[in-house]
Order: sequence, then structure tokens, then C-alpha cells
Amino acid sequence: MTGFINYFIQNISTILGLFVEHVQLTVLAIFISIVVGIPLGILITYFKPSKKPVMAIANLIQAIPSMALLGFMIPLLGIGTKPAIVMVILYSLLPIIKNTVAGLDSINEETLEAAKGIGLTRLQVLYKVQIPLAAPVIMAGVRISAVSSVGLMTLAAFIGAGGLGYLVYAGIRTTNTDQILAGAIPACILALVIDYIFSILERLVTPKSLQLAKPRSVFKGLVDKTIIVLTCLGLAGSFVYTNMGNSNSGQKIKIGSMDFSEQETLNYMLKYLIEGNSDVEVEQALSLGSSSIVLDAIKGGDIDMYIDYTGTIYGSILGLEPNSDVDEVYRTVKEEFQSQFHLTVLDALGFNNTYTLAIDKDLAKKYNIETISDLCKVSKQLTFSPTLTFMERKDCWLGLQKSYPIQFKNIIPIDGSPRYTALTSHECDVIDAYSTDGLLKKFDLKVLKDDRSFFLPYHAIPIINERIEKEFPEIIPIVNQLQKYLNEDVMVDLNYRVDELKEKPKDVAKDFLIKNHLIQ
Repeated sequence: MTGFINYFIQNISTILGLFVEHVQLTVLAIFISIVVGIPLGILITYFKPSKKPVMAIANLIQAIPSMALLGFMIPLLGIGTKPAIVMVILYSLLPIIKNTVAGLDSINEETLEAAKGIGLTRLQVLYKVQIPLAAPVIMAGVRISAVSSVGLMTLAAFIGAGGLGYLVYAGIRTTNTDQILAGAIPACILALVIDYIFSILERLVTPKSLQLAKPRSVFKGLVDKTIIVLTCLGLAGSFVYTNMGNSNSGQKIKIGSMDFSEQETLNYMLKYLIEGNSDVEVEQALSLGSSSIVLDAIKGGDIDMYIDYTGTIYGSILGLEPNSDVDEVYRTVKEEFQSQFHLTVLDALGFNNTYTLAIDKDLAKKYNIETISDLCKVSKQLTFSPTLTFMERKDCWLGLQKSYPIQFKNIIPIDGSPRYTALTSHECDVIDAYSTDGLLKKFDLKVLKDDRSFFLPYHAIPIINERIEKEFPEIIPIVNQLQKYLNEDVMVDLNYRVDELKEKPKDVAKDFLIKNHLIQ
């Protein structure tokens, strides 16, 4: 608990900033869900034939996995806040629509006939009788959607929309429990606060005759209204402040990154290097997900630059057969990206972050394992826990089986850094890893030699769009400087500082650049 408190105090400004982002995204999504969901529920109550198809669509959307829904929307809406908000809205609609319909259908027909009998029009019956009587049931649906929206919005971090999910997933990625708690606890508190605020709204919109609890005193009623007013003013102020701080200038580019420590450190490195040696301002889009997602982002104009790896592009994006020729892989990637996507590949950054297999050193000593061929001799006795990506790519597991006579007793895919925890706790025996991964040093693992040279070279390469080439060509030689200072050993140390020593990627990047006299 002491570690969490220390982490919270040291990173209070970052946590508060992400908290405000999370509140803004969640409130905006909830507001739109209410504006769309309640009228839609009223509409299908009055026009019965539309009820089944609308409810079927809402149920179908609810059944789609949230990550899959995000994946579908990225090509349409790009990255950032738009797809995140749309996803949460779609998931929030079902409870609101269902409860609106249920509330309106539960009203006694005699009550409606009496309302018509005293001369009320159909519209007057709706807003003077039906909506007030259905308000408790409708608000119950709104409260369910509002609370669940807080948790769903943590996924926004995967597509560069910010929020508390950034801390949660960054903590999972680096096995940093304190960082996970720093994101999860404020999210839980936010969910409770939102539920409380909507409970006040529920009391305010529900007729006193229908409230189950004792009537509240005038003072308590005034407190409720004051809380609502202050909440609205606070939200309005945060939106105004955020928009004032987001004034765009022509001298600005946006750099994206994938969702692991090395990428985040390199992203900050590019930011500080460019801003320290030019007049260009850099905006960041961190932890966007896999290579294909970041590629979609730069093709769609959401970002202007990112760092990828030659092997990822050659094998996964271009779908070519494994090739260990470093120069040919780089040349092919450069030519294909220019011809297919009009993107320019800059000089490689000087290190090869290729795939490898890693095991516990005691296990390596027990079976005398130095290479992947050595591993093959005992693989039938071992459990393999690779990432999901490793299992699906032909330049990884699918091709590895063709190059090596390898066959494991069990294969249990585990995404991200939890597979390292599984290995050290003896839940598995072998994992896939990146050769510059700081967690290899943290957990003191044995990296196996690829004695048949199966794995592709994964040299880090900056990729830029046409906008940078035309408007900011001075950036290119600035970025190319990095290749003189980076290599595998340097990257392992930098990643180790982030993953094990819990230093911030931005601090590690800035320190590296200052020590090498690349910035002041």
C-alpha cells in the first residue's frame, strides 16, 4: 500500500489529467446516450412494429466484444475520442431503451384513459403523465448505463483517447501494480460518484407521490440541487479549459506509438528531439495498439509519424515469407510503403528488436538448452505461453513449426507482460519475447539462440507521411541522428529502467538525449 501511495503522490498531476479526460469522455457519451436512447424508447413504444427490430439491433450490438467493436470503427472514425465515445454510446443504449419501454408499458391503461378524458392531447399525456410516471424505471436504466460507461471508457486508452485506462493498461504491460491501482481506484470512485449524482437526478425528476423514501427536507433538497449545479459548472469549466488549451498551430505534427514500453520511450525521444532542434511542436498519440492500428492511423491522417519494425511490416502487413536478409527486408519495406501507402521509411534506428524464445535459467541448465534446436528435444514436456499475435502470424509460430521440429505439451496464449509472471511462477515454461525487452533483464531469463535464423530482422524504422516531407523536411535529418546512438544493449537498458525501475518513459527518453548531447 505504501508503494501505491508513493506512486500516487509522485504522479498526481498525470493522474488528475487522465481523470479529467475520463470524466469528460464518459459524461459526453452518457449525455448523447440519454438524448438518443430515451426518445428512441418512446418512439418504439408508440410505433409497435419498430420495437422488435430496434431491440434486436441493440441486443446484437451489446453482444459484440468491445475490442472488436473498436476495431471495426477505427477504419471509419480513425483514432482518438470519436470511436471511443461512439463505442460507449452503442453499449449504453440497450439499458436506456429497455427501461424506457418497460416504464411506459407499465403505466395503467385506466390512468391514460383518465388523462385523455380530461382533454389532454397525446403529447400532453406523454410529458405530463407517462414520462413522470415512468421516470423511476427510465432513470434506473440511465444509472446502469452511466456506471458501466465508466468501465467501458477505460478501453479508450487503446486508441489514443486518453483516460484512466492508460494507467491500467500501462501497468499491466509493465507488471506495475501501483500503476494499475492508480488507474483503477479513481475509476471506481468516479463510478460511485456518477451513480450518486444520477440518484439525485432520479429523485428530482420522480413525482413525490411515487418516491418510496420519506420526503426530503427543504435543506436536503437544496443540497441536492446545489450538487447538480456545481457538477454542471465543473464539467462546463473543464470542457472550456481543455478546448482553450488545444488551440492548433500550423507548426504541429502528431506522432503515434504502439502499446508497449519501448514504443512509448521512442515516442518521447522523437518528441523531445524534434522540439529541441526545430520550431515544430509535437503532439502525441500513445499506446494505440498493434502495428496495423497505428498504420491505419497514419494512412487516415490521424498521425504524421510513428516507429514500426521491418519484420512486422514484411511478415504481417505485407504478408511475405520469412527472410533473414536484413538489407532485402528493409529495401522491400521501404519500396512497398512508398508505392502502396505513399509513406516514407527513414533510416533504421540502429537496433534489432526481433522475436526470440525465453526460458527460466534453471530450466535451461537442467536440460542444457542454449538454442531453439535444443529446446525442440524436450519441448513435448513443456508448456508454451506466447502472445496472441505470436500465435497467429506465419512469421512467428506458424512458420516456426516448419523451421524447427517443435511440439509443446500445452500451449496457453497470454497477452502482454502477464506471460512473464506466468513463467516466473512456473505456470508455463517457455514464452516468446522481444530481444530488447527490459523484462528479460528484470526476470533474468535465458534467451535462446535462433540457430536456424528463422525470425525476421525487426529493425526499428521511423515512418512519415507526405505532410512531413512537404511541410517539415528539416525533421528528417534530426530523426536520422538517432541511429548513431541506439543499439540492442542501449534499448534493453532503457526498457529496463521503465519496466523494472518504474521510471517514466518521458524521463528516460529525455535523460538519454541530454546525456548524448542531442538536446540541451
